[in-house]
Amino acid sequence: MLHIKLKKFALPFCVCAISMLVTPSVVLAEETGPVAATKAADQKAALAKKAAEREARKAAEAKKAAEAQLPATEQKATETQMPIEEQKEK
Repeated sequence: MLHIKLKKFALPFCVCAISMLVTPSVVLAEETGPVAATKAADQKAALAKKAAEREARKAAEAKKAAEAQLPATEQKATETQMPIEEQKEK
């Protein structure tokens, strides 16, 4: 008699135990969707920000190189003009 009651009790107990174990994973799966989308959006924003910073840095370096080149060109032009002016004075 006890054996029959134990079988009747074991089946509902197993069903309840399995459902309790599965429920948190189902709820967790539903909650991770928006979280994953938010993380992906944050990563995209961070990558876009880094790319913009790289472009700004490249533009600044190019501007510095152009500014450094201008005085060198002007200095060469001044050096070539000085001997001509000195010759006129003599």
